[in-house]
Amino acid sequence: MPELPEVEVVRAGLEPAVTSATISSVEVLDERGITRHDRSIGELSAMLTGRRMLGAARRGKFLWLPIAGDSDASAPKALLIHLGMSGQVLLREAGEPAGRHARVRLVLEHPQHGELAVHFVDQRTFGSLAVDTLVPTIDGAAGGLGTDLSLVPSQVAHIARDPLDPAFDDKGFLRALGMRRTTVKRALLDQTLISGVGNIYADEALWAARVHYEQPTQTLSRRKARELLSEVRLVLQKALAEGGTSFDAQYVNVNGASGYFAHSLNAYGRQGMPCARCGTTMVRASFMNRSSHFCPHCQRVR
Repeated sequence: MPELPEVEVVRAGLEPAVTSATISSVEVLDERGITRHDRSIGELSAMLTGRRMLGAARRGKFLWLPIAGDSDASAPKALLIHLGMSGQVLLREAGEPAGRHARVRLVLEHPQHGELAVHFVDQRTFGSLAVDTLVPTIDGAAGGLGTDLSLVPSQVAHIARDPLDPAFDDKGFLRALGMRRTTVKRALLDQTLISGVGNIYADEALWAARVHYEQPTQTLSRRKARELLSEVRLVLQKALAEGGTSFDAQYVNVNGASGYFAHSLNAYGRQGMPCARCGTTMVRASFMNRSSHFCPHCQRVR
């Protein structure tokens, strides 16, 4: 599943193409591509056609494109995008036909770039688009990266801020982490505690901080917890600089290009290989219907 770096690469690629662009047409090619949309508030196509987009924002693994409001002073709204496991948002020429797994196609008219199209492609159909109402943020800060508005889609309001968000509260996170009665990797994957971190980057940060994935959160010292948060932030920044992690053709940026961080991984997918730090053979263990990758020498339960 795309994690924060992959989603941020998509957001950054979309931003110049959608900001100030008017949606001239919307074609829902497969209803599975709009499962998050609440039809009781209106049809997605009708709610978007003719509307002007104001930018591209992100919190954790969620993207949204705020749209200019109606003259009737209705609640502000945004086009919400969740990539699921295999979703792709691709910029294309306006006349380019939709591919096999395209679910939704938007045609835009940009004041500088002219006509272009946005294709939402999703092979496994776990991703979705939706028009969602924007609600005030709890802390009064901007909703996420890429927006100055202190608003966030209602479907994202329960998601915690991510470590690259300027409004992320380090002290609040460390306090909440210490109060949890769980294990550290489960805490890192809890999107209501810290968002944007998935299996890949949790494994990478835990390896870098020398913390076992089953270490109880309440036993982490404040110093080690701060170190772990620092490593989470660092690995996300490194992955972002390399365009994210691509293991197959499912994750690509808006131009269809893959990321390169897979070549820089120290833990995830390296079972049977020597630890880059101590040479001990890396191990893969079953964890929450997925896997954890770690060094049994460097990462011990303390």
